Amino acid sequence: MTPVPVLLVTGFLGAGKTTVVNHVLAHAEGRRIAAVVNDFGAINIDAELIAGASDGVVSLANGCICCTLEGDLLRTIATLLRREPRPEAIVIETSGVAEPGDILRNLMDPVIWRAAPLETVLCVVDAAAPLAALEDPLLRAQLRVADVVALSKTDLAAPGTLDAFQAAVKALRPAAIQVEAPGGAVPLSLVLPEDPTRPPAPREAPPRRPHADRFETLSWTAETPLSLPRLQAAIGRLAPRLARAKGFFETADQPGKVFLFQLAGGRATLAPVDHEPKPGLPRARIVFIAELGRLPPAELAAAMEGCAG
Repeated sequence: MTPVPVLLVTGFLGAGKTTVVNHVLAHAEGRRIAAVVNDFGAINIDAELIAGASDGVVSLANGCICCTLEGDLLRTIATLLRREPRPEAIVIETSGVAEPGDILRNLMDPVIWRAAPLETVLCVVDAAAPLAALEDPLLRAQLRVADVVALSKTDLAAPGTLDAFQAAVKALRPAAIQVEAPGGAVPLSLVLPEDPTRPPAPREAPPRRPHADRFETLSWTAETPLSLPRLQAAIGRLAPRLARAKGFFETADQPGKVFLFQLAGGRATLAPVDHEPKPGLPRARIVFIAELGRLPPAELAAAMEGCAG
């Protein structure tokens, strides 16, 4: 059977990986593309953010593809390859805490490689982040294996800083193709082959590196709507110790209307979503990611419980 090419999307917490995946799916040009979404936490917010999330989106939650979910990832790919109709491409979005070298070694399993060869490793980098962000060892590990680097949020970059940022990324990964991707706009032809029957370019498995847990995820839910002013105040107090936060909630002022909250790179955003609250789910569910030990669970719970409207 025709091989099914795999696109691996990596990048640091809040870089904009889901936005890129949504752009790829929206510009699939008639191809059947399956999306595998891994979120670092018991609540997989990213899977709900994928446009048209349905049977074509597979969620791997409560772990990281690079470690605890390795077996699940390979089993998921094998399951996708048995579907009828078969997908014509698979996009894997990793968690922002994933070390992609370990994932690459798993995807290079000979059995998987013959049926679903890894075509492209795409690393999404927040171009509005300060240059110092490129010193992070996890981001550097993600860049080291990238074939394509997509610079997201270029429209938010401070005037006059983009050229220096691009040059710094180029210095870290000279072999990668670099593309500006505001709104996640990465050309499909750049990351997936026009002719899937051609063999993929050979690649070497990256060396194994010591792995140490650095981040932890804390999930918070509520069965009541939230007070928006109290939520804003609570997030303001917690933000200095957060690497990332995201989730859905209803407000007491507008019951029945769902909002998406995101915190990334020190920037918080709030936007209404166009779907009704999902039955059976808590009316507020938010995931917080912080470095180990920086945010005690009891302190988080106390801060968030005061947000109930």
